[in-house]
Amino acid sequence: MFRKLIVTEPTGMLQFGIDHLRRIAEQVVLFDDIPESEEEIVARIGDADAILVSHTSNYPQTVLSQCPKLRYIGMCCSLYSEASANVDIAYARSRGITVTGIRDYGDNGVVEYVLYEAIGLLHGYGPLKWANYPYELTDMKVGMVGMGTTGTMIAKALQLLGAEISYFARGVKPEKEAAGMHFKPLHELLRESGIICLGLNKNVILLKEAEFEVMTGRKMLFNTSIGPGHDTEALKKWLAADPQHYFFCDTMGAAGDPEILQFPNAVRKGPPGAGASTKALERLTQKVIDNIDRYLKAPA
Repeated sequence: MFRKLIVTEPTGMLQFGIDHLRRIAEQVVLFDDIPESEEEIVARIGDADAILVSHTSNYPQTVLSQCPKLRYIGMCCSLYSEASANVDIAYARSRGITVTGIRDYGDNGVVEYVLYEAIGLLHGYGPLKWANYPYELTDMKVGMVGMGTTGTMIAKALQLLGAEISYFARGVKPEKEAAGMHFKPLHELLRESGIICLGLNKNVILLKEAEFEVMTGRKMLFNTSIGPGHDTEALKKWLAADPQHYFFCDTMGAAGDPEILQFPNAVRKGPPGAGASTKALERLTQKVIDNIDRYLKAPA
């Protein structure tokens, strides 16, 4: 059992999760706003032995070194790698602090978002139209850049509706090949695909000017990554070059620059992001408390 657990900022946890926290900690303190400085984060943590954090603040060594009682950090947000985390996990480990994170809780909504925007544009259901006469996803060439959990789910959904799926990743994936999805070098994929979906790790900028130069003709570019995944100036140039170059993103972070959204052929959903839904918050909450329970039950 924790002695003092601090929820340092809004996390999206639902009430059943908060109730669970009160059963496994002697004292629970919840903050409903985002701290404005490292000093404020340190003050909020105080002498707590456990904290829950979100993606909206950073927890570097300069913060953690001032929290001598801390032994557990639960990230209520996606943890893909130590390098991309907003918590200094390596330093925490050196101090004997356990850090846990979650993932794969908001993917379903992202899939639905891509389907909604792609079908809407192809059929002309909204103000933007792919062509004078409606198109289907049938036989549409779709290129997936990144084939993690979300990318795979998007690819499967589009394939189910008749799209031809190719992908670019660190290497050929036999299970994708067996499912009829085929690896292509990046430039070949960008050149041949009518719809391109980016699903990259944070801080990975893969599309630069050279990549946008091969993306000629009618194109639909989706970015549902945490960060931009593209050079913002190169994307602006690409959008300005042809009104049939369309860009969709579900968060401002995925856009990378608010000026991009001034282009009539650029569309942002939200807020909130496409991954936000009641079901996503249920999954987030359950994964967070599962992590805590595993930690508390582990041998000391």
